[in-house]
Amino acid sequence: MPSTNNAVRRDASPLESSGDLRHGLLDLGLGGCCAFLLMGLAALTVADVVGRYVLTAPLAGAFELTELMLGALVFAALPLATMTGEHVAVDALFDVSPPRVRTALAWLGSVASAAALWAIAWRLVVYSARLANDEAATDALLVPLAPLGWFAAGMAALSGLLAVARLAAPPAGRAS
Repeated sequence: MPSTNNAVRRDASPLESSGDLRHGLLDLGLGGCCAFLLMGLAALTVADVVGRYVLTAPLAGAFELTELMLGALVFAALPLATMTGEHVAVDALFDVSPPRVRTALAWLGSVASAAALWAIAWRLVVYSARLANDEAATDALLVPLAPLGWFAAGMAALSGLLAVARLAAPPAGRAS
């Protein structure tokens, strides 16, 4: 007899499984962006390692590009994680709580997530404005830093909106 998993099933929420065009475009756009950034990071690392150890000529600016691409990757993936509810969560009491408590906890978690994400977005806007005003750029390649800050702020704000959207469509099995 095959074994079964007795854990609470965390199926896709109606927000995720509705076939909503906006969800699909967001998933495709940001998922594609993340895939592109990951491939770029891998290619950059391979080129730098080969250049450094085989040709004794490291790739100029590889460290800066890695930092920028990794920052963009983290913030591009944030709305995807928020949309699908894939954030790290401590649910030790959630599974043993009554349905009404689970609903309240899910609501509280979404509200707290949205508030935190919007606070992060606000601080990123303030910081990015300062970077733009100072014309801040990386040391070696002189890549302006403000656009990455604006991108990060936008993704954090979008993640906050998606956290609120999850209130209207709580994940199946998580809230009643």
